[in-house]
Amino acid sequence: MNLHSSILYNKKAAYATLGCKLNYAETSSLRDRLSALGVTDACDDEEADFCIINTCSVTGEADAKCRHAINRLHRRHPHALIAVMGCYAQLAAEVIQKIEGVGLVVGMEHKGRIVELLEQALTGDADGLAFTSPLQDIRTFVPSCSRGERTRYFLKVQDGCNYYCTYCTIPIARGRSRNGSIASMVQQAEQAAAEGGREIVITGVNIGDFGRSTGESFAALVQALDGVEGIQRYRISSIEPNLLTDEIIDFCARSRAFMPHFHIPLQSGSDEVLRLMRRRYDTSLFRSKVERIRSVMPDAFIGVDVIVGTRGETEEHFEEAYRFIESLDISQLHVFSYSERPGTKALEIPHTVSPQEKHERSQRLIGLSEQKRLSHYRRFIGSVRPVLWEHLREGQPLLGWTDNYIRVKLSSRSEMVPDSLGNVRLGALSEDGETLEAFPL
Repeated sequence: MNLHSSILYNKKAAYATLGCKLNYAETSSLRDRLSALGVTDACDDEEADFCIINTCSVTGEADAKCRHAINRLHRRHPHALIAVMGCYAQLAAEVIQKIEGVGLVVGMEHKGRIVELLEQALTGDADGLAFTSPLQDIRTFVPSCSRGERTRYFLKVQDGCNYYCTYCTIPIARGRSRNGSIASMVQQAEQAAAEGGREIVITGVNIGDFGRSTGESFAALVQALDGVEGIQRYRISSIEPNLLTDEIIDFCARSRAFMPHFHIPLQSGSDEVLRLMRRRYDTSLFRSKVERIRSVMPDAFIGVDVIVGTRGETEEHFEEAYRFIESLDISQLHVFSYSERPGTKALEIPHTVSPQEKHERSQRLIGLSEQKRLSHYRRFIGSVRPVLWEHLREGQPLLGWTDNYIRVKLSSRSEMVPDSLGNVRLGALSEDGETLEAFPL
């Protein structure tokens, strides 16, 4: 399309994104596509011609945040067309259509057409406000490789999920598991390298299930990406424990660019709760994965997702889960409180947990998480680790991440510059416990 031929040329846009890294990657890629058509971001003192909101629906609170974001943008840009996409758009199109200011609702199967639909809506040619498809018709994989920061990119390798866990709406919102080809992923990684990207975070809904559409495998994808020249670091955003094979772990341990960093959803340390959740593993398998990582990558950072207060989680189950998590050699927890979602099988489980008890359980696990994170940080004081430095913020010390995901700060003047990779000696923990001091060698 010729730049000046698009109705979008010279238009001003505002964006809002809620939820997971995958959503942020998709929004960033969309912004790049619109920028190529002459769309610019609305400045603080400008009113946008249209607003795009990429939504989340993982919890009831997420739904409320989406509605709040729509209302906030409408107040800020009262004459703008508001386009809503993402999981909440797929699940609640009729609710969203009734919100003042909304002119376009785009479900999962149609998000690849959003530029075309925006043009139609802005010219008044759209057939209707909502473009959504039934769950069984969501089949299209929309690629995305976006720049999160100057040196870090997010590569979407997979979308959708075939796992129907009882608490989760993601399969209903995003459809069946699907992916692009390994060749297309390598091509996008090569383009990121050509643009100066140094690190790629591999994202998706259930990335270990990569290959459903193409007859390939996630292990083969990892091996292919490792060969892309120019990309110095890869991180795997999250992978199901039953799909994290020994082959993948062992390859990452000896690879050129895959970091000693894993994020693995546990969700509960109680086998009975895992059964109620319809997860595809038990605590024994989960422990074996952690131990395998530690055996070949003893310095690795291992992050773990946990949900507290699900239906069926009695006090005894939680205590069992707490003891199991406490016994694991992991680095940090991401703790979520269970939220009831319409249409999920979890609503058929009789035992419920009060909001107060959910909060108390959550706080205990957050405290345990902080103990484990600080232990991980302190373990490496005095050691030498490679750090990728982030883009410098004016008046602020240089910040970066080690290969094994320790946040470091460089307060003194040195030859270290943003976007560079270099070895440092790790020093003392900061007063707030968030960083380690870094000393150039």
